[in-house]
Amino acid sequence: MATYDQLPVYKTTYDLLIKVFQTCQNMERDYKFTIGEKLKNEIIDLQVNVFRANCREDKYALIGTARENVEVVRLLLRLLNDLKQMTLERFVDLNAIVESLSKQLAAWQKSAKIAG
Repeated sequence: MATYDQLPVYKTTYDLLIKVFQTCQNMERDYKFTIGEKLKNEIIDLQVNVFRANCREDKYALIGTARENVEVVRLLLRLLNDLKQMTLERFVDLNAIVESLSKQLAAWQKSAKIAG
């Protein structure tokens, strides 16, 4: 079994978290401390769920929770984009990472269901 920090999904989540922290620095104060904080916390929860799923024999449910985290992240990013708190280029970049995470988690969950 790979250690959690060697998993591609873990690395991708970490990259997303770094980019979101950088993005939040440029937001208006009201959005930075409300939606921005929620977004960062959701990605941290996603990272923790990936770690926990990797450590467990029965991964399926935790991967499902991680997939829910991804959908909340997608929603918050769209909201921040609509509120003009990031450039379109940044939004597209972050959404590409989110889409990659979604696909990785779906494949992992499918293999966990087969293995379980």
